Amino acid sequence: MFGSLIRRKQTKLPLGEDGVVFESTTFSLSTAVPRPTERRTDERLIAMLRVAKLTDARGQNQLIRVRNVSAGGLMAEVGHPVEVGDVVEIELSSQQVPSTVVWIREGTAGFKFDQNIDLGELLAGRKPRHGFRPRPPRLEVNCKANVKVESNYYTVEVHDISLGGMKVEPIEEYCLGKKVVVVVESLRPIRGEVRWFSDRKAGIVFEQPLKFEELAEWIATRLEVATLKASTKG
Repeated sequence: MFGSLIRRKQTKLPLGEDGVVFESTTFSLSTAVPRPTERRTDERLIAMLRVAKLTDARGQNQLIRVRNVSAGGLMAEVGHPVEVGDVVEIELSSQQVPSTVVWIREGTAGFKFDQNIDLGELLAGRKPRHGFRPRPPRLEVNCKANVKVESNYYTVEVHDISLGGMKVEPIEEYCLGKKVVVVVESLRPIRGEVRWFSDRKAGIVFEQPLKFEELAEWIATRLEVATLKASTKG
């Protein structure tokens, strides 16, 4: 399913903050859940890139690419299938928004927020305020990676990953501030830097953000494998 999503024909697209080309997300003043057949007649606030994290009732999460947001819901491309009626939580600009799937169509889904959101606050959250900038949505994962620091190699557990970085452990304090190369199963080698350290845990910021497609496809594949294993055990 996600392969068809990636191969979908693209139009001329603006650059996101991470330097990767994406279709822009449209914000609308309407409180209705956006639909793929709607006419774009609502007053528009602004168009920009938006990637969010979706967590389902089982605690599984995936990246979604948001196409249209209103105060009452959003329309997004999903890599892992969802069903109408699914209760989910969407992380959008560091806000956790309880939602319900109300429609699905060819890899795209409509989500109705449990309560209308303040679009002004959501948009303001994208700009630094009082030294704070919302982090990109992080996906909780459970896998191993190899981290090369100078001539040393560490085998670590990856706790979470985003387009811009990851949290790993165990690692040594001397790695703080060091340039590293991270190899995660089935992902390309990633260059980065250890930006923080605490109790043998470390935060690595990537030199070049991952592409949405490669990380979302990687997560979707892991979810499919996990679902297959669970069904086999059952």
